[in-house]
Amino acid sequence: MPIILMIQSYFSIFLFFSTSVILSSIIFFLSFFVSTKADDSEKLSAYECGFNPFLDSRNEFEIKFYLVAILFIIFDLEISFLFPFCSGCDLFNFSGFFSMIIFLLLLTVGFIYEWQKGALDWN
Repeated sequence: MPIILMIQSYFSIFLFFSTSVILSSIIFFLSFFVSTKADDSEKLSAYECGFNPFLDSRNEFEIKFYLVAILFIIFDLEISFLFPFCSGCDLFNFSGFFSMIIFLLLLTVGFIYEWQKGALDWN
């Protein structure tokens, strides 16, 4: 008897999952068959800036591109840790709150360091 109760309790999840798979498959294949596939000269032209590239694509990038990418990853991780913390803030005790404050202070110190080193200046 417990297997029947388990199936009944998970039936809504199964129904939601199967409906989403069927609907997404219909939308995917419908857009594949209905869309136009004719390539024109505008679609095949240079993509990046509207003009043909001057140099080879294998040239070196400046270090500032990498620093900005690292900053993006750092602050993306900060936000991904901050949202769950804010949603369950009433469940934490003082040590959980204090550890998040330390985490945010360390990220702020890193941001100030990068700012002082000029990683955000585009000269």
